[in-house]
Amino acid sequence: MTSLLSLANRFEQASHTYAADNNIARSDEWFVLKMQEELGELTQVWMKWAGHGRRKGLTSEELHHELANETADLLGHVLLFAQKNNVDLQAAIMRKWRFDPEAPLTNGPKTDQD
Repeated sequence: MTSLLSLANRFEQASHTYAADNNIARSDEWFVLKMQEELGELTQVWMKWAGHGRRKGLTSEELHHELANETADLLGHVLLFAQKNNVDLQAAIMRKWRFDPEAPLTNGPKTDQD
């Protein structure tokens, strides 16, 4: 499994390249505003997928694909924000969620996927 830091570094590399290619200034505000933008896009797709908005001719499968894409965008921007602001996500997850995200999974409680 990829570590949070490794994943954050890969998102940083992709974001840096994208910003340079498109002449985007990644200011301190940009990092938090991009999270908000991506959350809005995720919410918009979810509303359509869940039947709370107009689907505009898209199938459930197409909307679910877009839901996955927007979720990935939001995850990337959360990791970028954390890295930019020197947030130790591993420590925060251990405090708030009470598990080490870097530790191997043990025989814990079943999830909805089990």
